[in-house]
Amino acid sequence: MPHLPALNRRSVLAGLAGAGTAGLLGAAPAHAATAAATATGHTCTITVTARPAAESERLRLAQALRGSELHATGLYAPPGAEVTLNVLPYDGLVPTLWIGLWDYYGTLTEPRAHALEPGANTVVDPHGGPVYLTLAGDGERAGVRFRSGAVPMPTYALGRTTEADYQARLDTLTDVPYVELTAPHTILTLTREGALLHRNEDHDALLRLLETVIASHAAISGLDGSSPTHRRKAGPYHFTEVSKVPTGVGAYATHGYNGFPRAYLDRLTTVEGLRTRGWGLYHELGHLHQQMAYKPSGLTEVTVNIYSLAAQRSLGRPSNLLTVDPATGLNHFRSAQAKFGTAGLAYERSFGAYEKLVPLRQLELAFGEDFWPRLHRLVREENPQSDWTETAKRYRALATYSSRVAGHDLTAFFLDRWAFPIDATGRAELAALNLPTPPVDPSTLTD
Repeated sequence: MPHLPALNRRSVLAGLAGAGTAGLLGAAPAHAATAAATATGHTCTITVTARPAAESERLRLAQALRGSELHATGLYAPPGAEVTLNVLPYDGLVPTLWIGLWDYYGTLTEPRAHALEPGANTVVDPHGGPVYLTLAGDGERAGVRFRSGAVPMPTYALGRTTEADYQARLDTLTDVPYVELTAPHTILTLTREGALLHRNEDHDALLRLLETVIASHAAISGLDGSSPTHRRKAGPYHFTEVSKVPTGVGAYATHGYNGFPRAYLDRLTTVEGLRTRGWGLYHELGHLHQQMAYKPSGLTEVTVNIYSLAAQRSLGRPSNLLTVDPATGLNHFRSAQAKFGTAGLAYERSFGAYEKLVPLRQLELAFGEDFWPRLHRLVREENPQSDWTETAKRYRALATYSSRVAGHDLTAFFLDRWAFPIDATGRAELAALNLPTPPVDPSTLTD
């Protein structure tokens, strides 16, 4: 799987990691506290409430990737159209206008930013696309009155749009090539063709399901709101239909969004598909929650599935770790345990992708379902820094943070059973914690 260094890192899911008024058309996102729209004729005014910038949120959460900072408007700018608007900086801040799509492997890879100023503005984007706003701050408000040029997209906002209204928009706004569904923590952007593939789904149920998956990731991340440090990420997560992915790639994650090709929409945009076969989405969303401190390159595609398993549990689905290999009759717990103590055992080389996930689940089984939430909170509070190249340091962090959260010496677990590459410095750091041996060997546990 591709791995680009520093903040350009893109992660991918390969085969295993399995026309009326704008107000009536739902131009506002679902979350009225974030943005609200009123409309008269063919104009609409959108009020945006500032929230922390994506990079500041990434740093607070001690994560590897930035999340989305876009406010959906429900509007579309045709290519080359003159979009006229007035900016009303109620509290002194001026938003930025964005037009376009995220599409890392496409011809146009990201939305274009257009700086605005107070008062009248005219924006022309040669490529066009969905229209978004950003406003970095802490609760300040600004208004943007769209006067001409931008048109409503077919939209569905959880709790605000009826299924009948949405279907009518799909049948009426046929010249607009994109569709957008929103919920408090969700922006789902689709091509018109993609949206029509599964138009008969229950879209309230689909968005509620997406919100449940996102909430499961927040819960396993310890984002319980117990302090400002532990509040959930500001703004929604962005799921986008993209034009292409490399051969063998099912979907991907990068700064700001998750990208899904047309072939994945049977799982992204259907209730049953997302509930029963949605591991790919759970996995890619997990990349937007991974913390840097204990994520060496060898664990990029492993710790991400802490969140995937949490999503499965939240949906009442059986764990992927219990899938039985018909050739051996063993699930991933048992096949991994059969390798313990064999000559030349090495965590990165000796275990398969799901087998590598087993020890991370065993820590929960041994020390409680709140193990990973507690670890995430501790890492956010201490926020240790490391460079992308410091693989040994990050492996050490995994072992020492796990031991501290467990309250037990996990040297034997990490080194003797699972053969993690913990160096001499890491062994010394574990010994210096002076913790007792766990009463039960975590490596013996299974779901």
